[in-house]
Amino acid sequence: MRHVDTIIIHCSATPANKKLEPADLNRMHRRMGFNGCGYHFYIRRTGEICDMRPVEKVGAHCRGHNEGSIGICYEGGLDANGKPADTRTEEQKKAMKWLVESLKREFPITMTGGHRDFSPDTDGDGVIEPEEWIKECPCFDVKTGL
Repeated sequence: MRHVDTIIIHCSATPANKKLEPADLNRMHRRMGFNGCGYHFYIRRTGEICDMRPVEKVGAHCRGHNEGSIGICYEGGLDANGKPADTRTEEQKKAMKWLVESLKREFPITMTGGHRDFSPDTDGDGVIEPEEWIKECPCFDVKTGL
């Protein structure tokens, strides 16, 4: 088993009025050149947790941080107009909390953050500020929103 100490939360950047099936997510990632879905887990709006990639395999979800991390993606992240928003349903919030807690019992997790929290600290002050985010993903603050 590989060493894992980080959980990185993502959104699928799917508008609130659209669905993204797990198979479609897998196809999207294959078209980008990945060997299957880059995320380990995908949480549907219903709260269903889909296994997308074995945890034993390194993910392809956050450049420079894949080696020791597990990637969790939730369906959504954009409002009906395509703007970044926390579109998680109550079912998704419960499922995400349960999944993160379960992974923390299984692995020595020392860091849980959103994709945007792993953007480069361009001004070198030790804090990733919103103006430094490469993307908005996961469209909520993981530190306060889990």
